[in-house]
Amino acid sequence: MGANFTRAAAIKLADNGERPLSAPQRLTVLGATGSIGESTLDLVGREPERFQIVALTAQSNAEKLAKLAIAHRAEIAVVSDENAYAHLKGLLGGSGIEAAAGEAALLAAASRPVDCTMAAIVGAAGLKPTFAAARQGHRVALANKECLVSAGDVFLAEIRASGAELLPVDSEHSAALQSLAGAERVAVERIVLTASGGPFRCWPMERLKDAKPEEALKHPNWAMGAKITIDSATLMNKGLELIEAYHLFPVGVDQLDAVIHPQSVVHCLVHYIDGSVIAQLGPPDMRTPIALAINWPERRVTPTARLDLIKIGALTFEPVDADRFPGPGLAKNALRRGGSAPAILNAANEIAVAAFLAKRIGFLDISRVVAQTLAEADRRGLIRATQSLDDVLAADAEGRDLAQMVIATLH
Repeated sequence: MGANFTRAAAIKLADNGERPLSAPQRLTVLGATGSIGESTLDLVGREPERFQIVALTAQSNAEKLAKLAIAHRAEIAVVSDENAYAHLKGLLGGSGIEAAAGEAALLAAASRPVDCTMAAIVGAAGLKPTFAAARQGHRVALANKECLVSAGDVFLAEIRASGAELLPVDSEHSAALQSLAGAERVAVERIVLTASGGPFRCWPMERLKDAKPEEALKHPNWAMGAKITIDSATLMNKGLELIEAYHLFPVGVDQLDAVIHPQSVVHCLVHYIDGSVIAQLGPPDMRTPIALAINWPERRVTPTARLDLIKIGALTFEPVDADRFPGPGLAKNALRRGGSAPAILNAANEIAVAAFLAKRIGFLDISRVVAQTLAEADRRGLIRATQSLDDVLAADAEGRDLAQMVIATLH
Protein backbone atom coordinates (compact mmCIF):
# COMPACT_ATOMS: atom_id res chain seq x y z
CA MET A 1 0.00 0.00 0.00
CA GLY A 2 1.16 3.52 -0.49
CA ALA A 3 0.97 6.74 -2.41
CA ASN A 4 1.08 4.89 -5.74
CA PHE A 5 -2.67 4.21 -5.58
CA THR A 6 -3.96 7.15 -3.59
CA ARG A 7 -5.16 10.30 -5.28
CA ALA A 8 -2.44 12.94 -5.07
CA ALA A 9 -0.78 10.95 -2.26
CA ALA A 10 -3.61 11.88 0.07
CA ILE A 11 -3.11 8.90 2.33
CA LYS A 12 0.35 8.63 3.84
CA LEU A 13 1.00 5.29 5.48
CA ALA A 14 2.75 4.96 8.82
CA ASP A 15 5.90 2.92 9.44
CA ASN A 16 5.33 -0.66 10.49
CA GLY A 17 5.92 -1.58 14.09
CA GLU A 18 3.86 -1.57 17.24
CA ARG A 19 3.79 1.58 19.38
CA PRO A 20 5.50 0.76 22.70
CA LEU A 21 3.11 0.64 25.62
CA SER A 22 5.24 3.24 27.43
CA ALA A 23 4.07 5.78 24.85
CA PRO A 24 0.27 5.62 24.62
CA GLN A 25 -1.33 7.19 21.60
CA ARG A 26 -2.78 10.63 22.27
CA LEU A 27 -6.28 10.65 20.81
CA THR A 28 -8.97 13.30 20.36
CA VAL A 29 -12.54 12.35 19.45
CA LEU A 30 -14.57 15.04 17.71
CA GLY A 31 -18.21 14.00 18.01
CA ALA A 32 -17.71 11.70 20.99
CA THR A 33 -21.40 11.19 21.78
CA GLY A 34 -22.41 10.00 18.30
CA SER A 35 -22.36 6.39 17.14
CA ILE A 36 -18.82 6.56 15.69
CA GLY A 37 -17.50 8.40 18.74
CA GLU A 38 -19.05 5.90 21.13
CA SER A 39 -17.71 2.94 19.14
CA THR A 40 -14.24 4.52 19.16
CA LEU A 41 -14.32 4.97 22.91
CA ASP A 42 -15.62 1.43 23.37
CA LEU A 43 -12.42 0.22 21.70
CA VAL A 44 -10.28 2.64 23.72
CA GLY A 45 -11.84 1.41 26.94
CA ARG A 46 -10.80 -2.16 26.14
CA GLU A 47 -7.13 -1.18 25.85
CA PRO A 48 -6.78 1.92 28.04
CA GLU A 49 -3.02 1.49 28.33
CA ARG A 50 -2.68 2.15 24.59
CA PHE A 51 -4.48 5.49 24.53
CA GLN A 52 -4.45 8.84 26.28
CA ILE A 53 -7.64 10.78 25.60
CA VAL A 54 -6.92 14.46 25.07
CA ALA A 55 -10.21 16.07 23.99
CA LEU A 56 -13.78 14.88 23.64
CA THR A 57 -16.41 17.06 21.99
CA ALA A 58 -20.17 17.04 21.49
CA GLN A 59 -22.83 19.36 20.14
CA SER A 60 -24.98 19.78 23.26
CA ASN A 61 -25.28 16.49 25.16
CA ALA A 62 -23.41 17.62 28.27
CA GLU A 63 -24.50 14.71 30.42
CA LYS A 64 -23.30 12.02 28.04
CA LEU A 65 -20.12 13.92 27.23
CA ALA A 66 -19.23 14.38 30.90
CA LYS A 67 -19.76 10.68 31.58
CA LEU A 68 -17.45 9.73 28.71
CA ALA A 69 -14.83 12.32 29.67
CA ILE A 70 -14.69 11.05 33.26
CA ALA A 71 -14.65 7.38 32.21
CA HIS A 72 -11.74 7.96 29.80
CA ARG A 73 -9.90 10.61 31.86
CA ALA A 74 -9.96 13.24 29.12
CA GLU A 75 -8.00 16.44 29.46
CA ILE A 76 -10.84 18.61 28.15
CA ALA A 77 -14.50 18.24 27.18
CA VAL A 78 -16.11 20.73 24.80
CA VAL A 79 -19.72 21.38 23.82
CA SER A 80 -20.20 23.52 20.74
CA ASP A 81 -23.55 24.76 22.12
CA GLU A 82 -22.65 27.46 24.64
CA ASN A 83 -26.02 27.01 26.35
CA ALA A 84 -24.83 23.60 27.57
CA TYR A 85 -21.62 24.94 29.14
CA ALA A 86 -22.88 25.52 32.68
CA HIS A 87 -24.34 22.03 32.86
CA LEU A 88 -21.12 20.46 31.53
CA LYS A 89 -18.96 22.44 33.94
CA GLY A 90 -21.13 21.39 36.87
CA LEU A 91 -21.00 17.71 35.89
CA LEU A 92 -17.20 17.83 35.61
CA GLY A 93 -16.75 19.66 38.92
CA GLY A 94 -13.97 18.07 40.98
CA SER A 95 -12.89 15.75 38.14
CA GLY A 96 -9.91 17.82 37.07
CA ILE A 97 -11.23 17.80 33.51
CA GLU A 98 -11.42 21.18 31.80
CA ALA A 99 -14.81 22.23 30.40
CA ALA A 100 -15.26 24.60 27.46
CA ALA A 101 -17.93 25.65 24.98
CA GLY A 102 -18.43 27.44 21.69
CA GLU A 103 -16.86 27.33 18.24
CA ALA A 104 -13.56 28.86 19.30
CA ALA A 105 -13.18 26.29 22.08
CA LEU A 106 -14.05 23.48 19.67
CA LEU A 107 -11.40 24.60 17.18
CA ALA A 108 -8.85 25.01 19.96
CA ALA A 109 -9.56 21.48 21.18
CA ALA A 110 -9.21 20.13 17.64
CA SER A 111 -5.85 21.89 17.39
CA ARG A 112 -4.35 20.33 20.53
CA PRO A 113 -1.27 18.19 19.77
CA VAL A 114 -2.24 14.53 19.43
CA ASP A 115 -1.20 11.46 17.49
CA CYS A 116 -4.67 10.86 16.04
CA THR A 117 -7.98 12.68 15.74
CA MET A 118 -11.19 10.76 15.19
CA ALA A 119 -13.19 13.24 13.10
CA ALA A 120 -16.75 12.07 13.70
CA ILE A 121 -18.83 15.25 13.83
CA VAL A 122 -21.80 14.73 11.52
CA GLY A 123 -22.55 17.19 8.75
CA ALA A 124 -21.07 20.51 7.68
CA ALA A 125 -20.56 21.37 11.36
CA GLY A 126 -17.55 19.06 11.23
CA LEU A 127 -15.72 20.97 8.51
CA LYS A 128 -13.90 23.63 10.53
CA PRO A 129 -12.78 21.40 13.42
CA THR A 130 -11.59 18.65 11.06
CA PHE A 131 -9.62 21.18 9.04
CA ALA A 132 -8.12 22.44 12.31
CA ALA A 133 -7.10 18.88 13.20
CA ALA A 134 -5.60 18.28 9.76
CA ARG A 135 -3.40 21.36 10.08
CA GLN A 136 -1.55 19.72 12.99
CA GLY A 137 0.05 17.24 10.60
CA HIS A 138 -0.90 14.11 12.55
CA ARG A 139 -3.29 11.27 11.68
CA VAL A 140 -6.90 12.10 10.89
CA ALA A 141 -9.29 9.15 11.07
CA LEU A 142 -12.02 10.55 8.86
CA ALA A 143 -15.66 9.73 9.56
CA ASN A 144 -17.00 13.16 8.54
CA LYS A 145 -18.22 12.86 4.95
CA GLU A 146 -18.41 16.58 4.24
CA CYS A 147 -14.65 17.10 4.28
CA LEU A 148 -14.39 15.07 1.08
CA VAL A 149 -17.90 15.49 -0.34
CA SER A 150 -18.19 19.26 0.04
CA ALA A 151 -14.54 20.26 0.28
CA GLY A 152 -12.61 17.41 -1.33
CA ASP A 153 -9.90 19.31 -3.23
CA VAL A 154 -9.54 21.96 -0.53
CA PHE A 155 -9.32 19.40 2.27
CA LEU A 156 -6.77 17.22 0.48
CA ALA A 157 -4.66 20.30 -0.21
CA GLU A 158 -4.66 20.91 3.55
CA ILE A 159 -3.67 17.29 4.21
CA ARG A 160 -0.78 17.51 1.74
CA ALA A 161 0.40 20.87 3.05
CA SER A 162 0.54 19.69 6.67
CA GLY A 163 1.89 16.23 5.92
CA ALA A 164 -0.99 14.68 7.84
CA GLU A 165 -1.93 11.02 7.51
CA LEU A 166 -5.51 10.41 6.32
CA LEU A 167 -7.27 7.13 7.13
CA PRO A 168 -10.89 6.58 6.05
CA VAL A 169 -13.32 5.25 8.65
CA ASP A 170 -16.32 4.47 6.43
CA SER A 171 -16.46 0.70 6.08
CA GLU A 172 -16.52 0.94 2.28
CA HIS A 173 -13.45 3.16 1.99
CA SER A 174 -11.57 1.20 4.63
CA ALA A 175 -12.36 -1.89 2.56
CA ALA A 176 -11.10 -0.19 -0.60
CA LEU A 177 -7.88 0.81 1.16
CA GLN A 178 -7.29 -2.79 2.16
CA SER A 179 -8.27 -4.22 -1.24
CA LEU A 180 -5.84 -1.88 -3.00
CA ALA A 181 -2.84 -3.20 -1.07
CA GLY A 182 0.21 -3.15 -3.31
CA ALA A 183 -1.74 -1.99 -6.36
CA GLU A 184 -0.36 0.22 -9.08
CA ARG A 185 -2.63 3.00 -10.33
CA VAL A 186 -2.77 1.64 -13.87
CA ALA A 187 -3.84 -1.80 -12.63
CA VAL A 188 -7.09 -0.60 -11.06
CA GLU A 189 -10.03 -0.88 -13.44
CA ARG A 190 -13.03 -0.17 -11.21
CA ILE A 191 -14.00 0.34 -7.56
CA VAL A 192 -17.46 -0.85 -6.54
CA LEU A 193 -18.96 0.12 -3.19
CA THR A 194 -21.68 -2.04 -1.70
CA ALA A 195 -24.96 -0.85 -0.23
CA SER A 196 -27.33 -2.84 1.95
CA GLY A 197 -30.32 -1.36 0.17
CA GLY A 198 -31.72 -0.12 3.47
CA PRO A 199 -35.18 -0.90 4.81
CA PHE A 200 -36.93 -0.08 1.52
CA ARG A 201 -34.89 -2.26 -0.85
CA CYS A 202 -37.92 -4.29 -1.93
CA TRP A 203 -40.58 -1.61 -1.65
CA PRO A 204 -42.35 -0.61 -4.90
CA MET A 205 -42.41 3.05 -5.90
CA GLU A 206 -46.07 3.52 -4.97
CA ARG A 207 -45.39 2.32 -1.43
CA LEU A 208 -42.29 4.50 -1.06
CA LYS A 209 -44.47 7.58 -1.50
CA ASP A 210 -46.02 6.88 1.90
CA ALA A 211 -42.88 5.74 3.75
CA LYS A 212 -42.70 7.18 7.27
CA PRO A 213 -39.60 8.38 9.14
CA GLU A 214 -40.00 5.67 11.78
CA GLU A 215 -39.94 3.06 9.01
CA ALA A 216 -36.90 4.61 7.32
CA LEU A 217 -35.01 4.59 10.64
CA LYS A 218 -35.24 0.78 10.93
CA HIS A 219 -32.04 -0.19 9.15
CA PRO A 220 -31.80 -3.96 8.66
CA ASN A 221 -28.07 -4.31 9.34
CA TRP A 222 -26.36 -1.24 10.80
CA ALA A 223 -26.89 0.77 13.99
CA MET A 224 -26.24 4.41 13.05
CA GLY A 225 -27.41 7.95 13.72
CA ALA A 226 -30.69 9.24 12.29
CA LYS A 227 -29.27 11.26 9.41
CA ILE A 228 -27.04 8.55 7.96
CA THR A 229 -29.80 5.97 8.48
CA ILE A 230 -32.14 8.05 6.30
CA ASP A 231 -29.33 8.46 3.78
CA SER A 232 -29.05 4.68 3.72
CA ALA A 233 -32.77 4.39 3.05
CA THR A 234 -32.54 6.79 0.07
CA LEU A 235 -29.11 5.40 -0.97
CA MET A 236 -27.81 8.97 -0.96
CA ASN A 237 -25.18 7.72 1.48
CA LYS A 238 -23.78 5.62 -1.36
CA GLY A 239 -23.73 8.66 -3.62
CA LEU A 240 -21.80 10.63 -1.02
CA GLU A 241 -19.40 7.71 -0.58
CA LEU A 242 -18.76 7.59 -4.33
CA ILE A 243 -17.68 11.24 -4.17
CA GLU A 244 -15.41 10.43 -1.22
CA ALA A 245 -13.91 7.47 -3.09
CA TYR A 246 -13.17 9.71 -6.07
CA HIS A 247 -11.05 11.96 -3.85
CA LEU A 248 -9.37 9.15 -1.95
CA PHE A 249 -8.45 6.78 -4.76
CA PRO A 250 -7.02 7.17 -8.30
CA VAL A 251 -10.07 6.48 -10.44
CA GLY A 252 -12.30 8.60 -12.63
CA VAL A 253 -16.00 9.15 -12.04
CA ASP A 254 -16.93 6.45 -14.55
CA GLN A 255 -14.72 3.91 -12.76
CA LEU A 256 -16.85 4.18 -9.62
CA ASP A 257 -20.03 2.23 -9.09
CA ALA A 258 -22.38 0.93 -6.40
CA VAL A 259 -24.17 -2.40 -6.04
CA ILE A 260 -26.82 -3.63 -3.63
CA HIS A 261 -25.55 -6.34 -1.27
CA PRO A 262 -28.24 -7.05 1.34
CA GLN A 263 -26.03 -9.08 3.70
CA SER A 264 -23.57 -6.17 4.30
CA VAL A 265 -20.68 -8.64 4.45
CA VAL A 266 -18.69 -7.51 1.39
CA HIS A 267 -17.91 -3.82 1.79
CA CYS A 268 -16.03 -3.05 -1.42
CA LEU A 269 -14.86 -4.81 -4.57
CA VAL A 270 -11.80 -3.64 -6.49
CA HIS A 271 -11.68 -4.82 -10.10
CA TYR A 272 -8.28 -5.10 -11.77
CA ILE A 273 -7.33 -4.99 -15.43
CA ASP A 274 -6.39 -8.69 -15.44
CA GLY A 275 -9.94 -9.68 -14.46
CA SER A 276 -9.18 -10.23 -10.80
CA VAL A 277 -11.53 -8.85 -8.17
CA ILE A 278 -10.35 -8.31 -4.61
CA ALA A 279 -12.98 -7.75 -1.93
CA GLN A 280 -12.87 -7.08 1.79
CA LEU A 281 -15.38 -8.92 3.98
CA GLY A 282 -16.34 -8.21 7.55
CA PRO A 283 -19.27 -8.05 9.96
CA PRO A 284 -21.57 -5.00 9.79
CA ASP A 285 -19.91 -3.42 12.82
CA MET A 286 -18.18 -0.06 12.58
CA ARG A 287 -15.67 -1.03 15.25
CA THR A 288 -13.76 -3.02 12.62
CA PRO A 289 -12.83 -0.06 10.36
CA ILE A 290 -12.50 2.24 13.38
CA ALA A 291 -9.97 -0.12 14.98
CA LEU A 292 -7.94 -0.23 11.78
CA ALA A 293 -7.93 3.57 11.46
CA ILE A 294 -6.87 4.38 15.03
CA ASN A 295 -4.29 1.56 15.25
CA TRP A 296 -2.91 1.72 11.69
CA PRO A 297 -0.95 -0.13 10.43
CA GLU A 298 -1.57 -2.67 13.19
CA ARG A 299 -4.57 -4.92 13.45
CA ARG A 300 -5.84 -5.32 17.01
CA VAL A 301 -8.25 -7.79 18.53
CA THR A 302 -11.70 -6.25 18.08
CA PRO A 303 -14.86 -7.48 19.88
CA THR A 304 -16.94 -7.93 16.75
CA ALA A 305 -18.90 -11.00 15.69
CA ARG A 306 -16.85 -13.32 13.49
CA LEU A 307 -18.14 -14.12 10.03
CA ASP A 308 -19.60 -17.56 9.58
CA LEU A 309 -20.03 -17.82 5.83
CA ILE A 310 -21.50 -21.31 6.12
CA LYS A 311 -24.20 -19.96 8.42
CA ILE A 312 -24.80 -16.99 6.12
CA GLY A 313 -25.07 -19.43 3.24
CA ALA A 314 -25.13 -17.05 0.29
CA LEU A 315 -23.94 -13.58 -0.68
CA THR A 316 -26.22 -11.84 -3.16
CA PHE A 317 -25.83 -8.73 -5.30
CA GLU A 318 -28.37 -6.59 -7.13
CA PRO A 319 -28.18 -3.49 -9.33
CA VAL A 320 -29.23 -0.13 -7.92
CA ASP A 321 -32.70 0.84 -9.19
CA ALA A 322 -32.05 4.43 -10.27
CA ASP A 323 -35.75 5.25 -10.54
CA ARG A 324 -36.50 4.37 -6.93
CA PHE A 325 -33.11 5.43 -5.57
CA PRO A 326 -31.70 8.34 -7.61
CA GLY A 327 -29.17 9.37 -4.93
CA PRO A 328 -26.04 7.71 -6.39
CA GLY A 329 -26.81 9.09 -9.86
CA LEU A 330 -27.35 12.60 -8.51
CA ALA A 331 -24.04 12.42 -6.67
CA LYS A 332 -22.09 11.24 -9.70
CA ASN A 333 -23.63 13.98 -11.84
CA ALA A 334 -22.65 16.57 -9.22
CA LEU A 335 -19.13 15.17 -9.23
CA ARG A 336 -18.99 15.48 -13.02
CA ARG A 337 -20.33 19.05 -12.81
CA GLY A 338 -17.53 19.86 -10.39
CA GLY A 339 -16.86 23.04 -8.46
CA SER A 340 -19.35 23.64 -5.68
CA ALA A 341 -21.96 21.20 -7.04
CA PRO A 342 -21.10 18.41 -4.53
CA ALA A 343 -21.23 20.90 -1.65
CA ILE A 344 -24.65 22.12 -2.78
CA LEU A 345 -25.86 18.53 -3.21
CA ASN A 346 -24.74 17.67 0.32
CA ALA A 347 -26.31 20.80 1.83
CA ALA A 348 -29.61 20.21 0.05
CA ASN A 349 -29.65 16.61 1.22
CA GLU A 350 -29.11 17.63 4.86
CA ILE A 351 -32.01 20.07 4.65
CA ALA A 352 -34.26 17.55 2.88
CA VAL A 353 -33.51 14.77 5.38
CA ALA A 354 -34.28 17.10 8.29
CA ALA A 355 -37.56 18.10 6.61
CA PHE A 356 -38.49 14.44 6.11
CA LEU A 357 -37.73 13.59 9.74
CA ALA A 358 -39.92 16.53 10.75
CA LYS A 359 -42.66 15.12 8.46
CA ARG A 360 -42.68 18.28 6.31
CA ILE A 361 -41.97 16.36 3.10
CA GLY A 362 -42.38 12.78 1.87
CA PHE A 363 -39.66 10.18 1.44
CA LEU A 364 -39.44 10.52 -2.33
CA ASP A 365 -39.30 14.30 -1.94
CA ILE A 366 -35.81 14.02 -0.45
CA SER A 367 -34.16 13.22 -3.78
CA ARG A 368 -36.52 15.60 -5.56
CA VAL A 369 -35.40 18.48 -3.34
CA VAL A 370 -31.74 17.67 -3.99
CA ALA A 371 -32.22 17.50 -7.76
CA GLN A 372 -34.23 20.72 -7.94
CA THR A 373 -31.76 22.54 -5.68
CA LEU A 374 -28.86 21.60 -7.97
CA ALA A 375 -30.82 22.66 -11.03
CA GLU A 376 -31.72 26.01 -9.46
CA ALA A 377 -28.14 26.60 -8.35
CA ASP A 378 -26.95 25.95 -11.88
CA ARG A 379 -29.61 28.27 -13.31
CA ARG A 380 -28.49 31.05 -10.97
CA GLY A 381 -24.80 30.58 -11.75
CA LEU A 382 -23.99 29.49 -8.19
CA ILE A 383 -21.95 26.44 -9.15
CA ARG A 384 -18.38 27.70 -9.21
CA ALA A 385 -14.86 26.73 -8.21
CA THR A 386 -14.09 26.34 -4.51
CA GLN A 387 -10.55 27.33 -3.57
CA SER A 388 -10.85 27.72 0.20
CA LEU A 389 -12.89 26.54 3.16
CA ASP A 390 -14.72 29.87 3.10
CA ASP A 391 -15.79 29.14 -0.50
CA VAL A 392 -17.08 25.74 0.58
CA LEU A 393 -19.00 27.18 3.53
CA ALA A 394 -20.52 29.84 1.28
CA ALA A 395 -21.67 27.17 -1.19
CA ASP A 396 -23.07 25.13 1.69
CA ALA A 397 -25.08 28.12 2.92
CA GLU A 398 -26.40 28.83 -0.58
CA GLY A 399 -27.39 25.20 -1.00
CA ARG A 400 -29.31 25.22 2.27
CA ASP A 401 -31.17 28.41 1.38
CA LEU A 402 -32.11 27.08 -2.04
CA ALA A 403 -33.24 23.76 -0.61
CA GLN A 404 -35.54 25.54 1.87
CA MET A 405 -36.98 27.51 -1.02
CA VAL A 406 -37.56 24.33 -3.03
CA ILE A 407 -39.28 22.67 -0.07
CA ALA A 408 -41.61 25.65 0.26
CA THR A 409 -42.71 25.16 -3.36
CA LEU A 410 -43.67 21.53 -2.75
CA HIS A 411 -46.72 22.49 -0.73
